[in-house]
Amino acid sequence: MKVAILGTGAMGSVYAVLMADAGNEVWVLDAWAAHLDAMEANGLRVEGASDDRTVRVNVARSAAEAGPCDLVVLATKADGVAAALTASQALFGPETPVLVMQNGLGAVDRAAEVMPRERIMVGVAEGFGASMKGPGHAHHNGMKLIRLGEAVGGGSHRLGEILSLWQGAGFKAAAYEDIERLVWEKFICNSSFSAPCTAFGRTVGEMMADPGTRAVVLGCGREAWEVARAHGVAISFDDPEAYIADFASHIPGARPSMLLDHMAGRRSELDFINGMVVSRGREKGVPTPCNETMSRIVRAREESFA
Repeated sequence: MKVAILGTGAMGSVYAVLMADAGNEVWVLDAWAAHLDAMEANGLRVEGASDDRTVRVNVARSAAEAGPCDLVVLATKADGVAAALTASQALFGPETPVLVMQNGLGAVDRAAEVMPRERIMVGVAEGFGASMKGPGHAHHNGMKLIRLGEAVGGGSHRLGEILSLWQGAGFKAAAYEDIERLVWEKFICNSSFSAPCTAFGRTVGEMMADPGTRAVVLGCGREAWEVARAHGVAISFDDPEAYIADFASHIPGARPSMLLDHMAGRRSELDFINGMVVSRGREKGVPTPCNETMSRIVRAREESFA
């Protein structure tokens, strides 16, 4: 299958390497010029949970260079969805779907500003963690499950083909008819750790090991769970604290992308994760003091970033 990975940061690099190593024609596009140069010269290296391998991928500096693909995997930051798709229309043939794989909420709606909702699929990476060690080199911390679904709900022949692609690349993957619920369930875990880990400068495991910071994590997660229920989402678990603790047990050494952004002096996806808990809570009158406090701390730090 010819696949374009639009946004080859840490997670996009993992997707690209495993898919290319499985024999697919993989094209990578990114705004980081040094990363593209390194991949073109030496291949793309990923080490860690998916072994240590360096794979040649096709580097494109424009969508037109890659041309129409069978699938576009959108792995950009949450705030870059619409702009990235607008600039990459040359990747899309008459029936090419886009698989949105962003943190937080609202990626499908932002993608639908650019293309028909029927062409949009959703991917949820559960129990993953990755970071960039440098241009052309990513580290993979954990890999549990890729959950796939259609944005409009239900199953499809296309969904089965995309599922086979991921499974053939070595990912544990499954297809779901109610993907919105799974997006929210990941959102609960993201909200639990993103801003708290960033505010305290700690890994997931370090946050859970300290009773004080563990309480902050669980407070943020419980608020996100309450917001989901208030919005009528059929969350599959009744004990958010146990769910969050189990999630954390699989990636104790992970640093959320929000913390990695701050370590690099970059603004984060705060508005789409902990900030989104606050805004969606207000819509239903659900108090979210933990998320509001953590969001204020992270936002204040970001005021010093360029």
